[in-house]
Amino acid sequence: MALSLRRKQLDVIVRMLHLNQQQLPNGSEGQGEEEAYKLLVMDQPCVSLLSPVLKVGDLRRHGVTLTLGIDRPRQAVPDAPAVYLVRPTPSNVDRIAADAAAGLYASFHVNFSTSVPRPVLERLAAACAAAPPACAGRVARVADQYIDFVCLEEGLFSLAQPRAYVALNDPAAADADITSLVDAVALGLFCVFATLGVVPVIRCARGGPAEMVAATLDARLRDHLLAKPNLFTEAASAAVVSFQRPVLCLFDRNFELSVGVQHDWSYRPLVHDVLGLKLNKLKLPAEKYELDDSDKFWITNSWSPFPKVAEEIEAQLAKYKQDVDEVNQRTGGGGGVEFNGTDLIGNTRHLMNAVNSLPELTERKKMIDKHTNIATALLGHIKERSLDGYCDCENDMLVNGTVDRNTLLSLLKGKGTKEDKLRLAVTYLLSFETLPSSELEHVEAALRESEVDMSAFQYVKRIKALNTQFAAASGTATKSNIVDWAEKLYGQSLSAVTAGVKNLLSDGRQLALTRTVEALMEGKPNPDVDDYLLFDPRASRSGSGGQFKGPFREAIVFMIGGGNYIEYRSLMELEQRTQPSKHVIYGATEILSGAEFIHQLAELGQKAGLGGASSNIPPGAAQ
Repeated sequence: MALSLRRKQLDVIVRMLHLNQQQLPNGSEGQGEEEAYKLLVMDQPCVSLLSPVLKVGDLRRHGVTLTLGIDRPRQAVPDAPAVYLVRPTPSNVDRIAADAAAGLYASFHVNFSTSVPRPVLERLAAACAAAPPACAGRVARVADQYIDFVCLEEGLFSLAQPRAYVALNDPAAADADITSLVDAVALGLFCVFATLGVVPVIRCARGGPAEMVAATLDARLRDHLLAKPNLFTEAASAAVVSFQRPVLCLFDRNFELSVGVQHDWSYRPLVHDVLGLKLNKLKLPAEKYELDDSDKFWITNSWSPFPKVAEEIEAQLAKYKQDVDEVNQRTGGGGGVEFNGTDLIGNTRHLMNAVNSLPELTERKKMIDKHTNIATALLGHIKERSLDGYCDCENDMLVNGTVDRNTLLSLLKGKGTKEDKLRLAVTYLLSFETLPSSELEHVEAALRESEVDMSAFQYVKRIKALNTQFAAASGTATKSNIVDWAEKLYGQSLSAVTAGVKNLLSDGRQLALTRTVEALMEGKPNPDVDDYLLFDPRASRSGSGGQFKGPFREAIVFMIGGGNYIEYRSLMELEQRTQPSKHVIYGATEILSGAEFIHQLAELGQKAGLGGASSNIPPGAAQ
């Protein structure tokens, strides 16, 4: 049975909404539970994790009559219970204690989205104890729910940790800040596996954020498994568990930098990149839409190239008009024909069929109008920014290893936003191992002519040069000198010093990430992954430390520093083409568009003092 992260997160949330009472197998509530109306109080991060899995109508079905923000003024409803879902922060527990002391609600069912630190729990207890005696009695339950991640769909999740790439690669970042972020990522992944109820085998490349997160998560899982019972023994007793465990494949965004900035021609990445899809919600100037698994057109066509989506919308509209005409013909009566008993019965039957078909026709029309509006908005941006030209040029560079210099320069000087041009230039930089200096100068001149901030370009250019210099260094002392200098300049990024030269699109459209995940799941000797570290939290610390390397049927692939829909699609294609079938869940610290990621690269370039002018790496000097 495939891992089902979204369903299991939803099960936890539904149980929480029913005051942590166990639900019946058919999903119905316990006797009398339908009358237990309640309020739901959340902080903003928990609103984000709840909104993709439960809509307003779903909340009402589970007895929630009102949803409120914890940081906003609220009126007392003393005869109703309140369910709190918040992160375990000092400010949140202070507000909960104040609400309980004021008697805002009949009872308080406090749920923390992740593990609550002992000092925070003691703070809540002390505040309730210092309040009037009735305060503590109103707090009916305090629970850790371990659902602190955003599950956008069955195979996609985010930890909603913004700017992780900048934080991990900031040359001025303090060790304590990096450690804090690594701990936060490891805790988020712990929540994912606690929700799934499985302990993974962890694989990652040596060095850098991936190894740091792997070691931290391994230690957290080991410590938790010492307790009996624990979250994983409870999960094992609640359901039949697959004999084989999944593999967690951890990657740093620098592993394959080009994917983070490139343009894509598929419907879903275009909607995310161009129109700003967030938490499965899309806001256009005149409308707001939800794009999730309840939208059949979205599920069927979201990975199709944009022109095919436009054709499918036209086909759906034509089919809708045909069905409406057919209904009208059947219910309009025969012109000039006298009705007899048989005609009356027949027309009545047609009329009833038409009435029954109206809801389905109405939903189809809403769906067609929705995607027509989205496609029209996309088409406007495509024409205004010449996005088809950017996609074609980047595809030629990444897949075919060729570039038409005139096309490249005309795009850099022509239509498109400054971010579009910068993304194209960075893709060009990462697509070729060596570039003629004269051609590179023309590209930089075109960027300056378009008044583009060069920080991101110079940052990637310097890291690529460092990568080349590191690979070419023959003596250990020289390599050590470069490493020392680079670690001071780039902080944690050196571990994978952007394998932008090697990790490019090849073998058609298969990404380096997908090739590596496939190799890790197969578990066969492979020079690309033979040196990957293995952590097994269930294995003894002594001895070899666990040697099971596969094969695996299920994998969770996690990108530290930001993921994207292009990688998600590539992993879904891996699922579909492998026999026997594999199941892959993709997650990231955040889901980024190309424009958002290029801004993070620009910020790092500015922090490294790589503004507008071209710069070269100092010859081995540590700074």
